[in-house]
Formats: sequence, structure tokens, C-alpha cells
Amino acid sequence: MIKNLNSMIFNPLSWWLLALSALCFEFTALYFQYGMKLEPCIMCIYQRVAISAMLFAGIIGALGNKFFITRVTAFGLWGYGSYRGLELALEHVEMQANAGSLFYTCDYIPNFPSWLPLHEWIPGIFEATGDCGEIAWSFLGYSMPQWMIVVFGAYLLVFAIIFSSRIISLISKPTPK
Repeated sequence: MIKNLNSMIFNPLSWWLLALSALCFEFTALYFQYGMKLEPCIMCIYQRVAISAMLFAGIIGALGNKFFITRVTAFGLWGYGSYRGLELALEHVEMQANAGSLFYTCDYIPNFPSWLPLHEWIPGIFEATGDCGEIAWSFLGYSMPQWMIVVFGAYLLVFAIIFSSRIISLISKPTPK
């Protein structure tokens, strides 16, 4: 089992599946924004960036899975994106649960680094126009950030399983005599 999981790291198809799944979530977000006219809030935009990290992780991993540095970069983006996305989704749910509280407010202008102002470069995707506390959509009784907890949790779980299999494989390698 560990050997099979470990072999996935060197298979470009595995990485392309990661990229494709993230791309599908990005397109879904754009459908919600433009097709259903749901305005994204700042937390939604930050979660989009986290999904974008996994999109880029998949592309980098697919193109450079034979090279150690690109695999490490891909794993870093995947791990950080899924962890940070989960953290943001949990914070967003907390904001919605305490909407109207002075302690839970969100900005309207993203706090991107000055060298990467995504909201200025691509405002159609990364500009926040909605309110974090508003629940404008739900499915099966769960709001969008609650569903994003499931999405990021799944990404993080798969990351943890595959990354651990790689670590176990490296540790259990027989040493030459």
C-alpha cells in the first residue's frame, strides 16, 4: 500500500488530477460569482487563493515530478494551500455564526503582498465585493464556507496520507552495506 501511494508521487497523472480538481473549484467559484450573482467576500477571495495554490502545486508536480526540488515545491504549495484554506474556511464559518458582532468583521480590500496585488491585476477573480457574515447560499443545510471546510479537509487528508507514505518510504529504505 505504501509503495502504491509512494509511486503516485512520480506519476504526472496524479498531479494533473490535483490541478484539475482545483481548477474545477475555481470555475465553480466563478459560476457562483457570475452565473448565480453571489458576490465574493474577502474570505472567499482568500480561499480562492488557497485553491489556486493547489492548482499550481498540481501543475508544478505534473511537470517536474522527477526532480526533488519541484516535488518539494509542489508538496509545499499543496500542504500550505490546503492547511491555510481549511483555517480560512473555519474562520469564515465563525464570522457567519457571529455576524453582526464587532469582533468578527472582514475587510473589503484584500491584504495581498505589494508585489502580488491580485485584486488589482485580475479584479474579476480576486476583488471582494460581498459581506463575510452573509449566508447567500446553502446546500443540504450547510453554507459555502462549511462546504469549503469539507473540501480543504479532504485536500489536507489526501496530502497527509501521500506525504506520510513518502516519508515512510524514505525512512524504511534499506541502507547499502
